[in-house]
Amino acid sequence: MQINILSESEAATLRELIAASERIVICGHKSPDGDAIGSSLGWAAYLRSLGKSPDIVMPDAMPDFLHWLPNSEKVVRHDKRTAEVSRMLQQADLLFCLDFNDPGRVEDMQADVVASPARKVMIDHHLDPNFPDTALAVSHPEMSSTSEMVFRVVWQLGGFEGLDRQWAAPIYCGMMTDTGGFTYNSTNPEIYFIISQLLTKGIDKDKIYRNVFNNYSSWAVRLRGYMMCQKLNVFEDLHASYYAMTRTELRDFHFIRGDAEGLVNEPLRIKGLKLSISLREDTERDNLVLVSVRSVDDFPANEVAARFFNGGGHVNAAGGKLHCSISEAEQVARKAIRAFADRLKA
Repeated sequence: MQINILSESEAATLRELIAASERIVICGHKSPDGDAIGSSLGWAAYLRSLGKSPDIVMPDAMPDFLHWLPNSEKVVRHDKRTAEVSRMLQQADLLFCLDFNDPGRVEDMQADVVASPARKVMIDHHLDPNFPDTALAVSHPEMSSTSEMVFRVVWQLGGFEGLDRQWAAPIYCGMMTDTGGFTYNSTNPEIYFIISQLLTKGIDKDKIYRNVFNNYSSWAVRLRGYMMCQKLNVFEDLHASYYAMTRTELRDFHFIRGDAEGLVNEPLRIKGLKLSISLREDTERDNLVLVSVRSVDDFPANEVAARFFNGGGHVNAAGGKLHCSISEAEQVARKAIRAFADRLKA
């Protein structure tokens, strides 16, 4: 079974970069999800096994349901400690950019990332990389997650045997969350070999699942029920749906980041449904709507996100954003569904 993903020259370059560096920073994308956090924590654990002391920085908060992850308390947020993160990036001699392939994905932190004098290494699984001036770019869109890629790189570099459960748990969590509990983008047999190897480290995969997917407040459960009961728009003839969450509704249900995680997948339980679109009004910034798009089989969620929502992603899982009111965003969603009518009906 082929696990290695680096060429011999790439592996040599990566070893040399790590060995020559003293101030290492690991960075993930804005609104970090399970894969961004899991891959970053896992990569940091590997670097610590080599005697390094990496810092982990994120543009803003991770979801509440990821705070159980080992060493998550060490993550430094740019939006809370801006000067400190800027200093870290300015002083770094090696910067790992994980789970994003374009500096724009870190948004308010972009200027500091681009200006950092550090040599930059990108490890990512998204389509169409656009990350200039990297010392090494490891891009594999066919992979389930960046966490899977981190496992493969660690395995190839010979680091697997020396790592423990605190490394394996975030790697498994990242793979699990980026595949919806291994329900999409997870047909490659290598994924299940990797899972079997992670289990040898003593992780409890069932508990990890519960920590992520069964860890909501009562208000979050009520919000999810309300959205599916009162706000879900289903186009039966087009096999598509969308729902919109307003700022007022989020406030009424005491919304915190992560409360709507995975909700966009729920409509796909409807028999024959191919496309689900989630629209969420930002709780702080006016005229900003966050969009998630999910699909099944070969219907291209990423194409919908790119054409209508200024985004992109994978075939079955994509996202984007709109700079408009929530009502205007609903009109865009309806337009997107109509534009793909023929393919949805097929």
